[in-house]
Amino acid sequence: MYRDPYAENEQLFRLHPYKIFMYLLLGSLSALFFGISAAYLYQIVNNQIDTITPPMIFILNSLLLLASSWFIIRANKAYLADDTDKYTYSLIITLILTIIFMIAQSAAWMYMMTNGMLARNNPSTGYLYVISGLHFMHVIGGIPFLALFIHAAYKRMKEPVSVLVYFSDPEKRLKLRLLTIYWHFLDALWIYLVVFFLLMKVVRGVL
Repeated sequence: MYRDPYAENEQLFRLHPYKIFMYLLLGSLSALFFGISAAYLYQIVNNQIDTITPPMIFILNSLLLLASSWFIIRANKAYLADDTDKYTYSLIITLILTIIFMIAQSAAWMYMMTNGMLARNNPSTGYLYVISGLHFMHVIGGIPFLALFIHAAYKRMKEPVSVLVYFSDPEKRLKLRLLTIYWHFLDALWIYLVVFFLLMKVVRGVL
């Protein structure tokens, strides 16, 4: 009778500590960002503060993050297909897009500061800085793990035996999946951030 090795690995790692840690991390981050969002909404409704429209570069940065998510999905598919070149290439492109995002976001903050968009002028600006800054920090936190995957790919994919061992390692597959989940979460969080601030502009107009 055929036995699916991937199904067996799923059973083995169902309650793996890495998974538990990741879900706790994502849960705490969700609570943090939704808490800040709720505080901002409260300020708009009760204190009638002026809202802020994120600069256009915030929206453009969403495209960079979506592209990075697409490439990390390609990396997962290449991993399952034992395609070493596509796997490594996709991880590298994911890292490059993420770095471009960080540079572009730093430029966005510089633009805001040079154009007088400061927290002391408008409380909404402070919320935008805080939420986007927290997101930025968690992107930085994910980069070393992505870099480790790229380093391991270069180090272990030099001969057929090492490639076979690398692609058949169920724990490596689990780590890649968790990294992918984290990356998608950060991308979704950024899109939520942009859409939320745009919606608050509408809410303020109704009030």
